[in-house]
Parts: sequence; C-alpha cells; structure tokens
Amino acid sequence: MVMKVMSADHAVAHGARLARVEVIPAFPITPQTLIVELLSEFINDGELDADFMPVESEHSAMSAAIGASAGGVRTFTATSSQGLALMHEMLYAAPHNRLPVVMANVNRSLGAASGIWLEYNDSMPERESGWLQVYIEDNQEALDMIIQAYRIGEDRGVMLPIMVCLDGFVLSHTVERVDLPDQDLVDKFLPKFSPLDVLDSESPKTFNAITPPEYAMEMRYRLERAIEDSIAVIEDVDSEYGQMTGRRYGGLLDTYRMEDADIAMMTLGTATSTAKVVVDRLNEKGKKVGLIKLRFMRPFPGKELLEITKDLKGLGVFDRSISFNGFGPVFTETRNALHSAQFPITNHIAGLGGRDITFEEVKGMFDVVEKSARGESIKECNWHGLRGVTL
Repeated sequence: MVMKVMSADHAVAHGARLARVEVIPAFPITPQTLIVELLSEFINDGELDADFMPVESEHSAMSAAIGASAGGVRTFTATSSQGLALMHEMLYAAPHNRLPVVMANVNRSLGAASGIWLEYNDSMPERESGWLQVYIEDNQEALDMIIQAYRIGEDRGVMLPIMVCLDGFVLSHTVERVDLPDQDLVDKFLPKFSPLDVLDSESPKTFNAITPPEYAMEMRYRLERAIEDSIAVIEDVDSEYGQMTGRRYGGLLDTYRMEDADIAMMTLGTATSTAKVVVDRLNEKGKKVGLIKLRFMRPFPGKELLEITKDLKGLGVFDRSISFNGFGPVFTETRNALHSAQFPITNHIAGLGGRDITFEEVKGMFDVVEKSARGESIKECNWHGLRGVTL
C-alpha cells in the first residue's frame, strides 16, 4: 500500500486506474476536470491501458459510455452540474440496458443563480433515473468507492450504473492523505468485467429497442428489483473491502455515537465530518446525541433507518438541496421511510450555493431537534445560515 497526499478528484482518477478501466469518454467541466486530466496522463505515461475519448459534449460522453459498456468493456466517465443535466436523456438508457457504467459527479450548483460551488441540486433530481447513487465524505472514501462501485455494479444480480457523488471544491480541490491499495490486491477484489450481453457483429443482438406496453412495465419492475437486490451486494462488498484494506464504510449508511442517543441528525457528504465534531462537543456536555451518515440515496436504506432510529426521541435530516415542495429531497425520502415512527422528524437545509456550514449552524440543527423531541412547536423545515431573511 502506498500513501499519497491528493485531492478527491485525483483520488477518483487513481481509483479508476486501479480498477483498470478500459474506455474513458470525457468532456471537461469545473470542478470535475482534474479527474479526466489525470486519467489522460496515466494513459499517456503508460500507467493505464485504456482508450481516452475526447467528445463534443456531456451528452456525447454518456452516449459513448453506454456504447462502450454495451461493447463489453469497463467504462468510466465524470461530470458536474450542467454537464450532468445535459446527460439527462442518456442517463436513463444505461440502467434499463443493465450497463454498469461508473461515473463520478462532482456536485455543483445548477441553473439560474448558478455558480461553480457546492449543492446537490444537480444529482438529486437524477435519483429516479435508475442509477445507484452514493455520496462521499472524504478523499479516501472517494478512491475506495470507485473501486467498490465496479464490484457492486458488475455483480450479476445488479448490473446497474453507479454515480459516485463528491462535494465540489470541498473535496475536489483540497488535499488529504489517501492510501492506495496495491494493484494485485485490487485485481483479486475486482476481476475482469464479464458482461451479460455484448454488441458483437458475429452474434447480432438488439439493444434498447422500442418496447411496447406488453413488456415495458415488466422492464421497469425488473429494474426496481435489481436496485432492491443491490442492497445485499453493497453490504457484502463493503465488508469484503474492509477485510482487504481495513476500511469499512457501513454499506448503505454509517452511524456515529448512536449507541445511547436520544436525538440524532442525519447528514451526507462532507457535512458529516463537521457534524461529528459537534456530536463530540455535545456529548462532552452531557447531551445524548448521535449521527447517521447517509451514504446511498439509491437504493435508499429505509428498513435500515427504521431499525437504527427505533429508540430515538427526535431526528433531524440535513439537505444540501431543495425540492421546492417545501422540503429537501433527503427529508422527503426519510419521512416516507419512517412514516410509522413515533418521534418528530425535522428538515434542515444549509450550505446551498457553496455556503459554509459551520459548527454553530450544526449545533443549531441539534437545538431544533432537541426542542422537537421535548414536544415544543417547531417548524418542520428549517433553513440555516440565511442572510437578510426573517425566519
């Protein structure tokens, strides 16, 4: 194992190199570009035997990734924000054709009032496309999840694409220590891609044909079942990877100081690291608080959440995007999963447009959850860090 100091973008590129990807369709966009730049250097320097495909747009990048995966090779691409939005049409083709493309999405704001800073409003709307989605806390997890993603997606019971989402600039352009597993170790963990079907002129097949009503509904059902079946695979792969490297991430979700917690927050991405510090400080003051780290939005860990939260008196759910239905998407999914829960659940929106999430703001989230647990009248949706707005 080799230790290096690198950004999460470079960690993703090293993960793809260790996974021995074979085709990389790419189009540059901030803050993702560092990933494909480094991959092109690996190829140029003879460190990676792969085809690098510069394309004219992100729509073309996903189209090429779909074609390459259908051709039977391990495929990787990366994007951000408007680039992911431009892929929207083609995103739906990969899961329905059961093509295990892996894509890193470096989260960034999208649309009017857009910027190059962090939000999850680019990837959250795509959670209904059929892609599995995992959200990353730090640079080490970024590398490890690229490797795990191929093992999960290429499992014969899954065969689905995976979107590895990491926080723009907070991770993509800041450096941390990252341990790189040995290539021989990764090769044992991740065997050569074995596709279900392959585009082959010697054995012609039809891919992505127009599907009449007699079959379309069953295709949707089988895709939904594959996403559900991926839950066990995600848990098994995380466990095996932990045995191999000493690093486990909890599978669908992870917990921190939840053993005797009365109230808890659920976070995802880099806000988790900030929240852990607050949890420690509050416990030092005698508060019984815990933290749930949501990793996968798809499949969403509803049953697992129900078990973890069964003894809580209150739960807060963090969102770094807004669904414009009055709540954030993580809260909406959580409330649906915990509809039978006997404790209050509150939504906490912060960090939009790349705004910092401070220790004090996270403490404020816990304060709201504590008040709700006591039965005080609290708004279901709470915005933190707003300026010039009367709440």
